[in-house]
Amino acid sequence: MENYDDSIKKADVRFMARALQLAAHGAGFVSPNPMVGAVIVAPGGRIIGEGWHRRFGGPHAEVNAVDSVSEADRGLLRESSIYVSLEPCSHYGKTPPCAALLARCGFRRVVVACGDPNPKVAGRGIAMLREAGCEVETGVLEEEARRLNRRFMTAQTKGRPWIQLKWAESLDGFIGGLDAGGNPQPVRLSSATGSVWMHRERAMADAIVVGSGTALSDRPALTVRLWPGRMPLRVVADRRGRVDLRSLFPDGNAVRIGADGETLREAMERLLADCGVGSVMVEGGAELLGAFICEGLFDEVRIERSPKKLGRGVAAPAIGCAPGVGITEVKNG
Repeated sequence: MENYDDSIKKADVRFMARALQLAAHGAGFVSPNPMVGAVIVAPGGRIIGEGWHRRFGGPHAEVNAVDSVSEADRGLLRESSIYVSLEPCSHYGKTPPCAALLARCGFRRVVVACGDPNPKVAGRGIAMLREAGCEVETGVLEEEARRLNRRFMTAQTKGRPWIQLKWAESLDGFIGGLDAGGNPQPVRLSSATGSVWMHRERAMADAIVVGSGTALSDRPALTVRLWPGRMPLRVVADRRGRVDLRSLFPDGNAVRIGADGETLREAMERLLADCGVGSVMVEGGAELLGAFICEGLFDEVRIERSPKKLGRGVAAPAIGCAPGVGITEVKNG
């Protein structure tokens, strides 16, 4: 970015910020694809087209942006710049390559926030555009673009889903109660607002993971009811085959992990490879959350703290030092 003047830098940042804003509209609908937004700007700084990737399998952001340009402005495409929040794809998948479309349109300039780590793209889209004679700038709001698509980026670079650990805990550090016999029992610790947030996060995830103990005691539906979005795959960590998945999840949208000595890491890699799961939300219980923590197998932690005190119960997991991991604590009272 150091090769062009401040006025162009400011304009690039402004239009790329708009592309990222558009990209975020795809949250919960496009996975395992990334969220992508595109903005077409004519000479003089007038936006003549916008688009974002709206749903998995549907047209990509660049296609929707080009299609949004009016007939009166079509003649301006060759003089225009297009801002794209992720490197345009260069391969045939469910849709034709977007880099080829932009090359045919003859855009004077293509500004890209960050590269696509998918091995099918990985610089090929940018190379295709440059070979077609387009001026290409990269790295505009790159950090923001990577954060927006952190789930996709992790799956592509680490070969496993992006993993979020989530739980609610009491003021005195418990995530569940105990009955008179000392057996774990569920206790509601989330607020109404916290429940809405949880369903929003579920809508962002490709899969929800619980342990067999939680599945048997709570019989959770693990659905998205309070937020719009796709229903995630339900995953039960069940080494001993104790859970009847068909009975618990009659729609059949569930799988079991951990059988035959499968480790958590192997299970996560299999979910990505076999089921296309690019992100998971681990909801518990304590033993399963602790296992993910012990293996260092997580990317983000979300803890909702309740003002309630339980006095005794199932202790909340201890995170310890987790460099590079996003840890968010929310008070609900």
